[in-house]
Amino acid sequence: KQAATMVRATELGPIRKVFIEYHQGWLATNLESTGHKQAAWRQDPALAGGAGAIGDIGTHCENLLSTVTGLEIDSLAADLASLVPGRALDDDATVLIKLSGAHAAPHARAVITITQIAVGEQNNLSFRIHGQRGSLLWQQEHPNSLTWHKDDGSTHILSRAGTGLHDSAARAARIPTGHPEGFLEAFANVYAAIAAAIRAKNAGHPPTGIATEYPTLADGARGTRFIERTLESARQNSRWLKF
Repeated sequence: KQAATMVRATELGPIRKVFIEYHQGWLATNLESTGHKQAAWRQDPALAGGAGAIGDIGTHCENLLSTVTGLEIDSLAADLASLVPGRALDDDATVLIKLSGAHAAPHARAVITITQIAVGEQNNLSFRIHGQRGSLLWQQEHPNSLTWHKDDGSTHILSRAGTGLHDSAARAARIPTGHPEGFLEAFANVYAAIAAAIRAKNAGHPPTGIATEYPTLADGARGTRFIERTLESARQNSRWLKF
């Protein structure tokens, strides 16, 4: 939330390049053939559809890209691979993206890399956002800090519930800084936002603040579109496709 507000407030300047990564290692072997239920359905086209890792964790990357930057995918080119022998669906992907939007620099680009075969990785979801005047770095496995590099050479570490945060980030925290808070509380923030939106509607008031900060049907449809276009691009030898 802090990063999204900073980007929209143009504190980084026009956005030039975005890297979104989600690296896991739990499918580095043919786990689906051992009776492992979570692996089996994810690699069964009858249950998972045509997408493996790109549908499982690639959609999280697309959502993070769209939610944090507010930019739109203009076009993409995707390379999908099944690196474990005998695997039915993809377990590794790289997606090149051309971005557009009010605060995108000319020719702004993004790169999404996902893999489920990187031995030693757990749930390494991260973003790096590079603007004309600064950059941001965040990692899900270390969720309570956001690194901000400024073009004057200084580096600032913004802490959850710490000082210097925008209201959108400050109101999302429940406990004092220094105590870990992250994954489960993020779901609670979504539920709280939806409840606030329902209360506002019932009271006849326009939603404001947290009542506007939850995923919509449009976000879900965009994620499905992302899967469809990456699969189509991969089938056409990584051809660039309009989104």
